[in-house]
Amino acid sequence: MANFDKKFYLVREDILPEAMKKTIEAKEMLERGKVESIGEAVQKVDLSRSAFYKYRDTVFPFSTISKERIVSLFFHLEDRSGTLSKLLSVVADSGCNVLTIHQTIPLQGRANVTLSLNTAHMTNEMDRLLSDLRKLEFVEKVEVLGTGA
Repeated sequence: MANFDKKFYLVREDILPEAMKKTIEAKEMLERGKVESIGEAVQKVDLSRSAFYKYRDTVFPFSTISKERIVSLFFHLEDRSGTLSKLLSVVADSGCNVLTIHQTIPLQGRANVTLSLNTAHMTNEMDRLLSDLRKLEFVEKVEVLGTGA
């Protein structure tokens, strides 16, 4: 069956069974050319071939799911001069295209910002972008609200 008629869930890595994590790792090794065959990949990650084939079409890193999609991010920011500009600079440096921006009026030194991004030309993985955004001194919170086609 095609994936478009299936539901997808975003779950934290630490709750996945070890076989699923190793399947993702083996798939990444194959995609990056670090191994030449499935047999070599599963051997390197200590996974059975049957487990690999069971999960290979059902588990994906978040960055794979979010490629060529629209991603909406929510931010809770300190209200300082230039914060939105710096935030948008990090987003632009990642290769994302900003589709919409919504910013609330700052209250008690804090503002909420929602960005909708086109990630089709993203140069980094989504996890890396989120990490870079969380490192900004004025960012108190970053959440992925959702993704869409």
